Amino acid sequence: MTEFQSALDSVLGTLEQIRTGGGRLPRASRVAIEALSRPPAPTAELVTASPPADRPLTKADRLAPVRARVLVCTRCPHLAASRTQTVFGIGNPDAEVMFIGEAPGADEDRQGEPFVGKAGQLLTKIIKAMGFNREEVYIANVLKCRPDTPGAASGNRPPSLAEMQTCLPYLAEQIEIVQPKVLVALGATAVDGLLGTRGPMRDLRGKWHSYQETPLMITYHPSYLLRNQTPTEKRKVWEDMLLVLERIEHPISEKQRRYFL
Repeated sequence: MTEFQSALDSVLGTLEQIRTGGGRLPRASRVAIEALSRPPAPTAELVTASPPADRPLTKADRLAPVRARVLVCTRCPHLAASRTQTVFGIGNPDAEVMFIGEAPGADEDRQGEPFVGKAGQLLTKIIKAMGFNREEVYIANVLKCRPDTPGAASGNRPPSLAEMQTCLPYLAEQIEIVQPKVLVALGATAVDGLLGTRGPMRDLRGKWHSYQETPLMITYHPSYLLRNQTPTEKRKVWEDMLLVLERIEHPISEKQRRYFL
């Protein structure tokens, strides 16, 4: 599906919701509006843009139609009505490590990229301390829309279990396509969305779990460290990351072993 067609489908879906009523009107994303402002590419260009028939599809090729479906998704009408845009995921489709958060916040909703606020800056610092660039890993959320906050001028709320269960098939497709060696769930809400498991983080973190046969490490969300900046809590997250590096057989220096965030 082309970007123009995806945006057009988004607008048509919006008009249908307006026609049938249902309270708060949905909003088209900035990405959809920008795509509609450009004319569709000629047929010849569309043909040349497609992968050659004799070339196997890359992971990026396979992720593209999933992204297109997420772009125009209205499975949760209240979220489609309040979001600026969906936040699909970013990074290397061939990544060994995939980080999973709960949902976009206000910064992510504006920019269309996961983990770009203060918590995202700390996550980037963690990734670099592991010996990777942000572009070398893959980052996504269980929920692709920012949870709505009716009546609130600012702030974020955790996604509900129903919202995450509705959106989880998209993340499952991302994981299936990327096929990382290790998943890292950031925070209790992400764990709840992935595994349907609730429990104290002190009992869940620092040990190996599994999601669809992919090794899963659970650790604290970066926002937790922003609220609890004690060396003890920061060290716990770093110890979890050392376990991840060991699992993917990534070299670990003595400096990294002694490192504190």
